[in-house]
Amino acid sequence: MIRVCFHGAESTGKTSLAQVLAEEWNCTLVPEYGRIHAETKGTDFTLEDLKDIAREQDRLMQAACESAPPLVLLDTDPLMTAAWAQMLFGKIPPELLAYDKADLYLLFAPDVPWEFDGTRFFGLPEARADFAALAEDLLVRSGVRFQVIEGTWDEREAEARAAIAGALG
Repeated sequence: MIRVCFHGAESTGKTSLAQVLAEEWNCTLVPEYGRIHAETKGTDFTLEDLKDIAREQDRLMQAACESAPPLVLLDTDPLMTAAWAQMLFGKIPPELLAYDKADLYLLFAPDVPWEFDGTRFFGLPEARADFAALAEDLLVRSGVRFQVIEGTWDEREAEARAAIAGALG
């Protein structure tokens, strides 16, 4: 079983591409629980909200992996929630770094236009760059395998498809 996590700054095509590729490979896609939380409970997050989001994200991932399917796509994971904690509160609770990690992370570069959708925060260029750098730093610090996904929408799709195919062997 290979778990591939879509990771990086907001508005970089992660969710849209994860949906396309999950359908193409007929595999499980674990949705971004943080978005569900924001859409149902609002975006006035507390640190406790982020801890709850990470717990539920992990629970959803564990449930999707119970039957050991060949491929599970994760629209995020608690490591990205850790980036949110750092951006919003200036600190990362250790428990956000302790969750299981994916087998491969696709790190989406912020080189496409940012779009506001009601749940996004970091649209200003400096904040977006900071968030992207933090997301990458967490991957490096965690010692996980990752590949940068960048370029046009078509290039992103081709790069992500190739990375996943490579992970599957």
